[in-house]
Amino acid sequence: MKTLAILLFLTIASFASEERVDIKAQILEKIFSNISIEKTITVWTDNDELLEEFKKSSYLIVTDDCAVATLIVVEEKKNIEDDEDCRDKPIFVLNYELLKDIPESFGAFFWKKGRPNIVIVEPRTELQNIRVSSELDAYKEDKVW
Repeated sequence: MKTLAILLFLTIASFASEERVDIKAQILEKIFSNISIEKTITVWTDNDELLEEFKKSSYLIVTDDCAVATLIVVEEKKNIEDDEDCRDKPIFVLNYELLKDIPESFGAFFWKKGRPNIVIVEPRTELQNIRVSSELDAYKEDKVW
């Protein structure tokens, strides 16, 4: 009986995790559809599950090479730390702390207390010539707290 309960729990947890990646990808796609950079948005991310979800998108162009990308989505700083080809592009992070750690980042999407949070740092978008639609006004901040 315990084995069955553990197996059931692991199965449910696995599906919940997959749904969360799907939801994250949909939210990020909505954010990216409301920003404009000087070039066509081509996305690279260090999160393989997210990359696969982005590939299903009809809006996003996705690449496996961050040197080709025009927008970088980062989950871990170490994945772009030593790569200048990645760091000189607009960066969107998946962890609020990375907004502090990566000054090139202009926004973040993260989960806090089970809820999705979006932060767009307005002075950074202006520095990088990123235009943000009024639909994202509620998520704009003047600085990183």
